[in-house]
Amino acid sequence: MPNTSSASKRLRQNEKRRLLNRATRSNMRSTIRRVREAVENNDLETAKNEFKAAQKKLDRAAANNLIHKNAAARTKSRLNTLIKNAAQTA
Repeated sequence: MPNTSSASKRLRQNEKRRLLNRATRSNMRSTIRRVREAVENNDLETAKNEFKAAQKKLDRAAANNLIHKNAAARTKSRLNTLIKNAAQTA
């Protein structure tokens, strides 16, 4: 238990931020999963649309320091390569 009023406020703020970060991270991972599933199902049009959404989510997460900016760039690069390779084989 916090002993001071400022520590109590900090505890409340941390809890709010934790829940927001958790929701944002979950949402980001879901969009990435949808891109991968679309590629597996050879639905390239859907994969491209989902990739645009995933890019936005990754950039927002990186901007808010939820993930590292290089991790966001790496994930976007890997998803883009996945889509391009699927397009070449199709």
